[in-house]
Amino acid sequence: MHNPNNKSNVACFASDKFINSLSELKNEFDFNLIFIKNPEKELHNYDFNVLLIDSDILEGEYIVKFINDLKSVSKLLISNSEKTINISFDKKIKRPISIIDLNKRLLKLLTSKEFSKNSSIKIKEYKLNKNEKKLFMGKKFIVVTEKEIQLLELLISQKEPISKKDMLNKVWNYSSEADTHTVETHIYRLRKKIVDKFGDDNVILNKKNGYLI
Repeated sequence: MHNPNNKSNVACFASDKFINSLSELKNEFDFNLIFIKNPEKELHNYDFNVLLIDSDILEGEYIVKFINDLKSVSKLLISNSEKTINISFDKKIKRPISIIDLNKRLLKLLTSKEFSKNSSIKIKEYKLNKNEKKLFMGKKFIVVTEKEIQLLELLISQKEPISKKDMLNKVWNYSSEADTHTVETHIYRLRKKIVDKFGDDNVILNKKNGYLI
């Protein structure tokens, strides 16, 4: 479910007492707070990047495992200092907390998650990390150049093969020192890296009318 006011969503799995206190201050936050009673049934209904978790409601191995298995979201745990929770989280904040501090912590997680999301691109069974300039398959990776990243981004944006001239235009802007041989050379080097590391010769396909992923 997309939010209508363009604010990011933060899902909140908390006790009734904590939810009631936050409900009265919802307008003080710079994001939408979505209160969840049953994560397994409700979380798939919303588009969110951060989960706020109240440690007081984390009872039972099943719910702990479910939340630990949520790999694509950042988690902020609100916890009593004396309570130990067997759960993975990105940040932890102890009670008592101020609304200003809570808002700041959640915004930081939202920004970090959005940055990470925009910097990571899935390419078939690979993951391209633009920040690290690495193409991963599992734990294996190759280092890629800025031009190789641009080529990969261009190729995955195309549904049909793209010609060398179009690639030259979009990546090099027809600069005086570049021609179609420049495209061929960069594609060759990138494909060789992939083959040498992963043994995969089917990532970038050479079609009659251009290249395709």
